[in-house]
Amino acid sequence: MTMTLQDVNVICPGCGVPGMKAFYTVGNVPTNSVLLLTDQDEALAFLRGNMTLAVCPTCGFIANIDFDSNLTHYDARYEATQGYSPTFNAFHKRLAQDLIDRFDLHDKTVIEIGCDKGDFLTMLCEMGPNTGVGFDPAYVPGRHPSPAAARLTFIPDFYSQKYAEFDADFFVCKMTLEHISETAVFMQTIREAIGNRLDTTLFFQIPNASYILNDQAFWDVYYEHCSYFTKGSLTHLFQSAGFAVMSVWTDYDDQYLMISARPAAQTSSLLPLPEDLAETMAAVEKFAADIPYKIGNWQDKIETLLADGKKVTLWGGGSKAVAFLTTLGFGVNKIPYVIDINPNKTGTFLAGCGQVVVAPDYLPGDPPDVVIIMNPVYRQEIRHSLQKSGLDPMIMTVDEA
Repeated sequence: MTMTLQDVNVICPGCGVPGMKAFYTVGNVPTNSVLLLTDQDEALAFLRGNMTLAVCPTCGFIANIDFDSNLTHYDARYEATQGYSPTFNAFHKRLAQDLIDRFDLHDKTVIEIGCDKGDFLTMLCEMGPNTGVGFDPAYVPGRHPSPAAARLTFIPDFYSQKYAEFDADFFVCKMTLEHISETAVFMQTIREAIGNRLDTTLFFQIPNASYILNDQAFWDVYYEHCSYFTKGSLTHLFQSAGFAVMSVWTDYDDQYLMISARPAAQTSSLLPLPEDLAETMAAVEKFAADIPYKIGNWQDKIETLLADGKKVTLWGGGSKAVAFLTTLGFGVNKIPYVIDINPNKTGTFLAGCGQVVVAPDYLPGDPPDVVIIMNPVYRQEIRHSLQKSGLDPMIMTVDEA
């Protein structure tokens, strides 16, 4: 793992300026982390790649400059749904209502780029009511029966220029932009598709890179996420692509970064530097300096627990768990299973490290001594679930070390 900023001969995919600086490298990581793998040998032998995060000193954009899109795979086995959590569902419904109220989404047409299994688009169309079109190669028909089904169309494909004829009043793109390496090209594709319909509104949600940097959240850095944004770099990208930014904010305990925008009548060829650029560069330098200690502390902490005879497990069998375990180097011989409430994951195995995913009802028969929660926002929900099962393990969250 490289821990100092190094000049690399790479042009920034966000602003097109050369001179990115590498600051964090992790090798031999799974190139997909949430595919449903039903064979442990397949999980252990899963395709791997390298990650080198580099920051652009001009716009603050952060990219995995080792990313190769040919190594990632998206289809119906891609299972990133969080909709089985009451905590997440409450957030999702609140967000849907906020967007409906804020942008008067009643009897409108909504396009969602990267709709996953269709949860959020279905909410918007039920609650509006609205008509929706969702694009995602991971879409699975029938996962969300809905009274709005007649107003919903799902296309199991990536959104691209070939779908430019689809018109909408409102574009939604949640937790998708971070999967796209050519971010400027992607945003320009959307801008060209909208054309002169200047009353069209966009809403994007992505992971908040400032949260990742400031918390040294190495568990939130994984192969599929090749692009990372702060408020400033995200604003810069939208403005460069010809959008007028309306608002930028964070939510979900500061973990998610949100932006709303509309097409600009004309694009300025000379844009101001992002306001948070100095803060981003300082946070990158601190991340590079501190991350070896953060990783080492977690390795030591878990090794000590195991040496004391404690059975350790993780709650959350998704990308965070895969990044956490592969970065720390803990295989199935030390942590045999992880817990997840998504029933579609039960009995599958984590890519790269091989742990089997179990449902909470498995725990009374094989109780853990220590549960490490992959996302602190779910602490109370998980504590309540453990108490209902009559279990009282030590609870830790990833932000504690």
